[in-house]
Amino acid sequence: MEVNEILERLNEGNKRFVADKLNGEKQDGSRRDSLTGGQQPFAIVLSCADSRVVPELAFDTGLGELFVVRVAGNIANTSSMASIEYAVAHLGSKVIVVLGHESCGAVTAAVNGGDNGYNLNHLLSHVAPAIAASSENASIAEVVKKNAELTAEELKNRSEIIRNAVDSGNVKIQPAYYHLGSGEVEMLG
Repeated sequence: MEVNEILERLNEGNKRFVADKLNGEKQDGSRRDSLTGGQQPFAIVLSCADSRVVPELAFDTGLGELFVVRVAGNIANTSSMASIEYAVAHLGSKVIVVLGHESCGAVTAAVNGGDNGYNLNHLLSHVAPAIAASSENASIAEVVKKNAELTAEELKNRSEIIRNAVDSGNVKIQPAYYHLGSGEVEMLG
């Protein structure tokens, strides 16, 4: 599949999810068996770890179709970037979706500030550029969207593997925003 076909596949799957008409394909024993020798996911999703956001369901995909990397705030840290690099370099994935979502607790905690302990403070520091790039009265939704957009840029700027794949036209990075109530994925940019 080419980049535009993949984006269309994701959008169509999301429409089925929103309409409660999941097709449930590629989720059975024969699909599991077909994947024992390897994987070729067509897309990568850098998603928040929030339990309410499940990319495989939101895009109505089956086993082996998405390479999902989940971390609070859908941030691009060294580990999440390395995972994405692996999928680009070794699995042939052509689309990277950076999926922020409504009512993100990590972004809310970053906006609110305060001491959340060493590890969480470190994680939330990755959201600081989105806060700085947003207006003073920006809503959490606006900061989440800005964070997805800046994270998409960060993937390209901080990774030679991803940058080369994007520059050669083999990979597209797409920031997006998931609406919790409707299940709609809004493609940004």
